[in-house]
Amino acid sequence: MTSLYQQLEQMTVVVADTGEIGAIGNFRPRDATTNPSLITAAAQMPEYAGLVDDALRFAADQVKAEPGATGNAPVVALAIDRLAVEFGLRILAIISGRVSTEVDARLSHDTAGSIAKARQLIAMYEAAGVSRQRVLIKIAATWEGICAAEQLEREGIHCNLTLLFGLHQAIACAEAKVTLISPFVGRILDWYLKDTGRASYPPEEDPGVESVTEIYRYYKRHGHRTEIMGASFRNLGQILALAGCDLLTIAPKFLAELEATEGELPRRLDPRTASERGADRIEMDRDSFDRMHAADRMATDKLAEGIVGFSKALETLEVLLEQRLTQLA
Repeated sequence: MTSLYQQLEQMTVVVADTGEIGAIGNFRPRDATTNPSLITAAAQMPEYAGLVDDALRFAADQVKAEPGATGNAPVVALAIDRLAVEFGLRILAIISGRVSTEVDARLSHDTAGSIAKARQLIAMYEAAGVSRQRVLIKIAATWEGICAAEQLEREGIHCNLTLLFGLHQAIACAEAKVTLISPFVGRILDWYLKDTGRASYPPEEDPGVESVTEIYRYYKRHGHRTEIMGASFRNLGQILALAGCDLLTIAPKFLAELEATEGELPRRLDPRTASERGADRIEMDRDSFDRMHAADRMATDKLAEGIVGFSKALETLEVLLEQRLTQLA
């Protein structure tokens, strides 16, 4: 009998959810994704000290050449982007598919700023000889972020809309012709556990699983080509309940558990039957988005919380790089 991991790969694209390059090498998934929290954690590991120093030296040289640039702040800002791209380049050397690299979360409500940052990140990849087809730019699924992604997709810069918690976000992303969305299964469950006082949900009643299933059925019914990548899992049951989803991004500990476990894995999401159960079409514009978002307490809370969390991770990384830059001087 084959492992659950092997069976899952037959129906779903498995993505490694980590910034730790060694863990990706162990499983060799097709794609990989990172976020500010993962990059910040990886940057503090001794094995990546050289990578951090190289990013700081690169940034210092670039900023030095710019007229009027002073202080450490411009160096640190550029070094963060360089570090994210360097991790991406090393990941792409291992995997055959795409890596997701995130725009500064503090730009989540800034359409023009998100577009500019995405172009900068893609330029760094292309300067290193990597095609933009192998990179997904991660942007928070705010209305402003979705508008940024719509413009970037027109330019051939493909996007992964993250911090997605509601059907309204998913519909807006699909209508913007975004390449991929990342519904956060585990964070949805976290909210409902806290709100209801329950200790757990069985997989088939898990609110995060139900959310992704609803989006999947809607997309398949209405022919949307945007890919759905379930993310942020809290337990193996959530992953198994979404077998058949377009993609699933899974932390190394769950990848190892899937690989070590044998048994039958039935397909839970199937495009041939999902389209028959999808909701009727919902017209989405800014007013509809804002109205649906305001009515969804969970999505409102978790989107705001996620932006704050990723922003704090970046601030932590800024402090670490500032300290390291002083040591290198």
